[in-house]
Amino acid sequence: MAAFLLGAVLLIVQPQIVPSRPAVNSNAETSSQSVQRELLKKTSQKNDFKENIHSNGSCQQLPQTIIIGVRKGGTRALLEMLSLHPDIAAAESEVHFFDWEDHYRNGLQWYINQMPFSYPHQITVEKTPAYFTSPKVPERVYNMNQSMRLLLILRDPSERVLSDYTQVFYNHMQKHKPYPSIEQFLIKNGELNVDYKAINRSLYYFHMQNWLKYFPLDHIHIVDGDKLIKDPFPEIEKVERFLKLSPQINASNFYFNKTKGFYCLRDSGRERCLHESKGRAHPQVDTRLLEKLQEYFHEPNKKFFELVGRTFDWH
Repeated sequence: MAAFLLGAVLLIVQPQIVPSRPAVNSNAETSSQSVQRELLKKTSQKNDFKENIHSNGSCQQLPQTIIIGVRKGGTRALLEMLSLHPDIAAAESEVHFFDWEDHYRNGLQWYINQMPFSYPHQITVEKTPAYFTSPKVPERVYNMNQSMRLLLILRDPSERVLSDYTQVFYNHMQKHKPYPSIEQFLIKNGELNVDYKAINRSLYYFHMQNWLKYFPLDHIHIVDGDKLIKDPFPEIEKVERFLKLSPQINASNFYFNKTKGFYCLRDSGRERCLHESKGRAHPQVDTRLLEKLQEYFHEPNKKFFELVGRTFDWH
């Protein structure tokens, strides 16, 4: 009876959620599937899986779209631009539900509580860039909703490595903590340090394979992060089409801020730019070292292009 009641509540909260299992691992129950069942069981026992309904008719619901990454690829810019659309309700903070065990153990009710209030016609979106490179996340997302529409924004892998370092460097500087130069991370025993986490995060081919075990390619829209920076409107148009949104965002919603050096947003006469932490200058890197980094990514990039059936203007 408890399981039946839970199923009914789930249908009310999020009609498109259909817990099921992928073709892989069909002969054995995987650990994350087991955890998911325990989460639902725990929610049922507490009898606290409920709609958080506002008096104006809006409610909190599970997201129908997730921006899964990639870190330093432009996820914040993408979310802010997408939020210009009236049919989008976006979670303000990175939720880290699927990749942080402390959060995942809290269950789906906790996840719903992190979402914004939205109306029935709106699409709820959350973004957590770490999802793309976390091995356990694709299956967990699939177990929640196999129809999930995923947004992945990528940029030149070498440039992404430099941005990754730059963010951590400034975080340390703000806390008045010393931080090694980028060369100390990129070079180990005279060779490129391929164990550097920032390099691993740029191996898009490796991580994309994991997602394609659970979601077909037509459920994952790849946004060109380099083009989004240079000319955002065409990229946002493609996102609107992918999410089956009416075309509401216009070229007039974007204007180039010469002082900041990147595009800002204009919405109903109100202008806003991304946080000052965005668009920071990268550290100066020796040309030969940069070429070595670009050479390392050449083959993985080629495999990625073949995997997704697209090419990108990367070094």
